[in-house]
Amino acid sequence: MGSNVGVSTVGYRSGKFTVPEWHESNYAKYYQAFQDRENAERVRNSSKQAEAGTKAQETTTQTEVTRRLKERVHDTNFWKFELNREIEDMIAEADRLVSEKRRLESALRATEVPMHIVTECLGVRERRQGGDKVADDPEDAMLKELEIINNVRDLLTRTIKQAEQQIKKDRDAKADLEMDWSDKLEAAQIDARAASLHNESTEIMFYPGSAKFEDIVRAETERMASIQLRDLIGNILSDVAKDMVEQSDVVNMALAKRIEETADAKAKMENSLQNTLREIASQEKNIESLKHAIKEKEKPIKVAQTRLHMRTQRPGVDLCRDPAQYKLVDEVRELCDQVDALQKQLDESEESLRQLKDTRMTLEKEIAKKANTVFLDQKRCMQIRTRYPTAQKLIGYN
Repeated sequence: MGSNVGVSTVGYRSGKFTVPEWHESNYAKYYQAFQDRENAERVRNSSKQAEAGTKAQETTTQTEVTRRLKERVHDTNFWKFELNREIEDMIAEADRLVSEKRRLESALRATEVPMHIVTECLGVRERRQGGDKVADDPEDAMLKELEIINNVRDLLTRTIKQAEQQIKKDRDAKADLEMDWSDKLEAAQIDARAASLHNESTEIMFYPGSAKFEDIVRAETERMASIQLRDLIGNILSDVAKDMVEQSDVVNMALAKRIEETADAKAKMENSLQNTLREIASQEKNIESLKHAIKEKEKPIKVAQTRLHMRTQRPGVDLCRDPAQYKLVDEVRELCDQVDALQKQLDESEESLRQLKDTRMTLEKEIAKKANTVFLDQKRCMQIRTRYPTAQKLIGYN
């Protein structure tokens, strides 16, 4: 049986899209899918291009890095060679400076002989006697020689210390060079291994080092300073040897001249002594002659005095002052005056003889002093000075 009540359509229509909306929605999805496909294709194409580009860039960059690593290995090997050359030069220079330092030490030891010689000669000459102990030219020359030797020893000592300091600097610079060479050896090995790496390698290394050019500069500076010091040492040794030898010659010439002067003075005194001895002998004979003459006057005086005495015994008026009496008185007076004159001559002669003997003693003492001076200067000092070292020894060579 049919019903007159109709069914409502509201529930069926609510919440549904329309056909146009359906078509629109489908179209939108189709379009979105198209865009997504198109974008994906563009991304794929871009990715392939990027992949191809990065692959090429990677290859190019890796090739460039490999080339530069090889260049770095070449540069490092070059600096290794330069360092090795500088090390060898520094070793050779240090050895040469050590040799020069030994020359300085040898020269310093050689100055000990001149020092002993001049001090010994000064001491020997202190044994001169009396008036011969004078501050003469040889002594002045020896004191100057002693001053020069002391100055030379001070200079050589300072130069040895300077050489020791420079040798230490040379060795320190060499040690830095050797350390840098070792670093560059390791760096070259690292770079060589790095240059051999490729994409299939599992080993990854870093290159850490950089060239220490300042070490070479410092080594060059120290080596040049060492060369200059060696030149200075050579000049110092030549100059001090020249000064010492020249002053030694001055001393020797002054001594020779002084020996000649002293020997000449001694010869003159010896000649004077011989004359004095002859005069003493003559004076002694003269004194003996005077004494004899005085003695000979005794008898005539006795005769005259006896006659006077006998005539005082004449008797009476015959005891008068007659010519004979006057003549006897004159004779006695004359004889006494003669004796007085002879005695005066005898006194003067004896005083002269005493003075001559004093002169003889003085001359003998002076001759002995001068003989001693000649002996000290000639047989001692000149003999001592024959040990003076040669110029070759004074510049440090044996």
